[in-house]
Amino acid sequence: MPIDWDQFERDLDDAIDTGASETDRQLAGRVSQLTSMTREEIQELFPDSADLKKLSKLMEIVKSADDRNTKVNRIVENAEEFGGIVLTLLNKLA
Repeated sequence: MPIDWDQFERDLDDAIDTGASETDRQLAGRVSQLTSMTREEIQELFPDSADLKKLSKLMEIVKSADDRNTKVNRIVENAEEFGGIVLTLLNKLA
């Protein structure tokens, strides 16, 4: 029986999209445990899983046992990476 490669590719794309959406939902759920925001709010603010990873890294610094100056220095060292995340969070607060 011949393979319908077009259908196979569509099925594969659907599986990838479904997997990515589920992963993003799970990541948002994990990040929401670190904040006062719900999973839905996190997903709305950060629909891209790469941004969720950056937010997670930022939250790791914020929630660490390091003193304030160390936290500020670590955030400044990663300012380019965190810039978009900080802007999104501040827009939420404004």
